[in-house]
Amino acid sequence: MKDRLTLLLFAAVVLAAPLLFAPTGAAYPDLLQRFAIYGIFAIGFNILFGLTGYLSFGHAAFLGVGSYAAMWMFKLLTMNIIPALLLSVIVAGLFSLLIGYVSLRRSGIYFSILTLAFAQMSYNLAYSVLTPLTNGETGLQLRLDDPRILDGASEAGTLPSTNLFGFDMKEVFWNPNILGYDLQFNWGYYVCAVLLILSFWISIRIFRSPFGLMLRAIKTNQTRLNYTGVNSRPYTLAAFVISGMFAGLAGGLLATMDPLAGAERMQWTVGGEVVLMVVLGGSGTLIGPVLGAVFIRYFNSVLSQINEQTLHGWFSFGPDWLTNGLVVIVEPFVGKGWELTLGALFMIVVIFLPGGLVDGARRIGRTLTGANRRAAKAEAA
Repeated sequence: MKDRLTLLLFAAVVLAAPLLFAPTGAAYPDLLQRFAIYGIFAIGFNILFGLTGYLSFGHAAFLGVGSYAAMWMFKLLTMNIIPALLLSVIVAGLFSLLIGYVSLRRSGIYFSILTLAFAQMSYNLAYSVLTPLTNGETGLQLRLDDPRILDGASEAGTLPSTNLFGFDMKEVFWNPNILGYDLQFNWGYYVCAVLLILSFWISIRIFRSPFGLMLRAIKTNQTRLNYTGVNSRPYTLAAFVISGMFAGLAGGLLATMDPLAGAERMQWTVGGEVVLMVVLGGSGTLIGPVLGAVFIRYFNSVLSQINEQTLHGWFSFGPDWLTNGLVVIVEPFVGKGWELTLGALFMIVVIFLPGGLVDGARRIGRTLTGANRRAAKAEAA
C-alpha cells in the first residue's frame, strides 16, 4: 500500500511538473525533458550501486551506445521513436552484458577502474576509430538523403522531426497562462515523463522482489553469501545489465529529443555525474536518484547562466564598493564555475547528510514530528 501511494504521488508530481517548476524558472520543455531523462539514468544506476554496492564509472558508455542506436534507427528506418528506443535498450543491454561479464570478475576499486577503462575505450573508439558508424567528433546527425525506409522521402530541404505515431516531440500542445506563468505542455516531455514513471515502478518492483533482497545481501556481505553456497555472480551480472538497459533508454531519449549522437556522451565525466546524482539524492533509496538528477540538472542550467551583469543587478542595493566586492566573491561560483558550487554542496551533503537529500528530508520530518509530540504532551499536561 505504501509503495502504491509513493508511486501515485511520484506520478502526480511528474505529470504536473510544468506547473510545479514554473516559479523556479525551470518549466521550459528542454530542461524538464532532461530532468526526466537523467532521472531514468540515475534510477538504473541506483539498481547497481545503491542495491548491489558495485560502483561503476563506465555507465556513460551505455548512454552513448543508446544514443547512437537510436540515431541509426532514425536514419535508416523511421522517425517514429518506438523502434529507436527499443533498439537503444537492446543494444545497450548486449553491450553491458559484454562489459559486465569481464568487469564483474573483479570487485571493489578494481571493478570501478575496469568500467572506467571500458568507457574511455568506447569514447576513443567512437571519437576516432569507428567514424563510419559514429561520424567522429562531428557526431551522428540526420541528413536529407537518409533512406528512412518506412517514412519515405521527406519534403525537399527540411529535416523530419521525431514523432510518436504522428505526434511531434517538439510540438507544444497546450500553452496556458496559470497564476501568471506561461506554461508549455509538449509531447516530448510527456513521453519522457511516462517512461520515467514506468522506470520508477520497475525500480519499486525490483526493490521489493526476492531478486532485490539478494542484491542487498550481496551489498551487505558478498563473501559470507558465497560461503553459504550461493553463486552471486549471476545476480550481479543481471543487475549490471538491467542498469545498462536503463542507461541505454536514457541515451535513446536524448537522441529522440535532440536528434544528435556524439562521443561526448561517453566521456568519463558523464559517468561520474550519474554517481553524483545517486549519492547526492540518496543511494539505495527509491526517490533519491531522481531528486539528485533534478538537483544537478537544475544547477547546471541555472547557475551556469549567471554572469557578471546578472550579479551586478542582484547586488545593486548597496554602494558601488559593496556591489563590486560581492560580485568578485560570488562570480567564481557561477557561470563557468558553477561546478565549484556543486562540489561544495556535494561535500556538505556527504559530510553532514551521508544518506543524501532523502536522509535530510527524513531528519527534518523526524524533528518536526518530535516537536509536535512534545507540544502535544505539554498541552495534555
